[in-house]
Amino acid sequence: MKRRLVFLFILNLFASYSLASNLWIETETFQEKGGWVLDQQFMDEMGSPYLLAHGMGIPVADAQTTVELPEPGIYYIFVRTFNWTSPWHQGSGPGAFLLFANGRKTTKQPLGTTGDKWEWQAAGKVTAKDRHLTLVLHDLSGFDGRCDAIWLTTDPTDLPPSRESELTSFRRLQLGLTDSPQSAGQFDLVVCGAGTAGISAAAAAARLGMKVALINDRPVLGGNNSSEIRVHMGGAINIGPYPRLGDLQKEFNPSRGGNAQPADYYEDQKKMDFVNAEPNISVFTNYHVNAVKIQDGLIHSVTAQHIENGRELAFYAPLFCDCTGDGTVGYLAGADYRMGREARDEFHESRAPEKADSLTLGASIMWYSEDTGKRSSFPEFQYGMNFTSENCERVTMGEWTWETGMMEDKTKHLERVRDYGMLVVYANWSFLKNHTPDSLGYANRQLGWVSFMAGKRESRRLMGDYILKQDDMTRYLLHEDGTAAATWTIDLHFPDSINSMKFPGREFKAQTRHTLIYPYPIPYRCLYSRNVNNLFMAGRCISVTHVAHGSIRVMRTLGMTGEVVGMAASICHKHACLPREVYRSHLSELKDLMQKGVGDPTLPNKQEYNIGSGLKEPPTL
Repeated sequence: MKRRLVFLFILNLFASYSLASNLWIETETFQEKGGWVLDQQFMDEMGSPYLLAHGMGIPVADAQTTVELPEPGIYYIFVRTFNWTSPWHQGSGPGAFLLFANGRKTTKQPLGTTGDKWEWQAAGKVTAKDRHLTLVLHDLSGFDGRCDAIWLTTDPTDLPPSRESELTSFRRLQLGLTDSPQSAGQFDLVVCGAGTAGISAAAAAARLGMKVALINDRPVLGGNNSSEIRVHMGGAINIGPYPRLGDLQKEFNPSRGGNAQPADYYEDQKKMDFVNAEPNISVFTNYHVNAVKIQDGLIHSVTAQHIENGRELAFYAPLFCDCTGDGTVGYLAGADYRMGREARDEFHESRAPEKADSLTLGASIMWYSEDTGKRSSFPEFQYGMNFTSENCERVTMGEWTWETGMMEDKTKHLERVRDYGMLVVYANWSFLKNHTPDSLGYANRQLGWVSFMAGKRESRRLMGDYILKQDDMTRYLLHEDGTAAATWTIDLHFPDSINSMKFPGREFKAQTRHTLIYPYPIPYRCLYSRNVNNLFMAGRCISVTHVAHGSIRVMRTLGMTGEVVGMAASICHKHACLPREVYRSHLSELKDLMQKGVGDPTLPNKQEYNIGSGLKEPPTL
């Protein structure tokens, strides 16, 4: 009898210490997202994509999913969220939302309005009578409430870790991810990033016989020229020593120009149809490159994670091209890079500062309003940015000049940069709607579009065998390996002086000063890494100084660098060589390809937005 009591006591003790039942849910996997948008821009910052209630002040439709619990029971609920205005406002934030479980509100208190960092917030509990549970994210404000993940547990003390490094490992464990991702296949060239440069690189290589993987971390192609960001195509094509460069872009570029225009101006489907029509291109949308494997000093593969289901794929090739803009592949591979401004004496650039610093060109959150023909309202929005009749911006749209984050590292703090951009748009519009006379014309207007995607101009620049500098362009110092012609002025932005006086240290507008150039051929040696020998780069992360970047960074120019890379890659494929050997041994072959081009030369050259040099001939040296 005594032995049996002891046994029962031990059994009960064991039961009381048994493991909790729990379930991890990534919100990006919700089956119905309603009006919530999937935001993946900050995966490298905070560890994950998340759902964002981007309603521009109008609550968005519910997101909903049904999950299967480990077992019925009482589950305590925690959500990972962020009070996004906390860097500028002490107090409750605007991004309020609620969670419903099986049709019942889990807590009376709004989520997402407290704290000052990404954190786990208690969201009540639910009694599940069976294993099926329906969860609903219910937005309360339309002001960008956000939810990363939901944790259900039968033990209220059993919380996931909060530190990013620990949470990353925990998240991978919950998602069942291993260090051996599934193979996406073997390719001749892997292009990472599908902006204008990436599309051009992939198409040029494919038309020259290469099997190409094109990876993009959004559902649409085009980068800054997509409907998500809405930047016009700057620069000129069909100019310089190789006038056929740019023909390829005429096949997929939008026919209309302009910043911050309606979505159809940017013709996302035209870009998608273009790449899908190429039989040698395999397109992988919604995949974010997050790892690189090096073998014998070369990139052996890149790993990319699907932004919605978390699936990881490994892409294998002898050649890779970084068109990510941020130089992500190069950074992960250990490529030499720079970020910020060089000192004036380093390259003898008159437009460089006396001392090197971390300033880069900023990111824009563009927006516009629409006339509804009747009076419309907008909520009061005062979360650390207070506008008055003296400091407000009396405008109905915001273009490139609405630029923030010049002193921020946009590879580490982009969420803060983007959020500040949205903060000033909402705060300024709230003042115009609620505190200015109707006669000024805002009473009948409402926000028609505010980008939640940051339009970045500059971050990492990967270093090649040559670093393009100011004197190359302004003194027209030609190199034997000149390729695509840069035509945009040296266009370097800086904080707007009037805006700085009104908001010292918190500027959100930019000015610029132009230095004229003659169309300048960018050296091929700027288009491959100097220390990662099988890595090309095209787009805004090519090998230039900050000053020279002010000219080459526009999309038509960058598209042509992609064409050149695609051609050079085909030469590497033909001769089983690396990018540097094209310069050393096969430069004449590259010149022949650039002379012929790979696009349709019969299509019209529509260039509504082309700031050239204004010079008709090279300067006298």
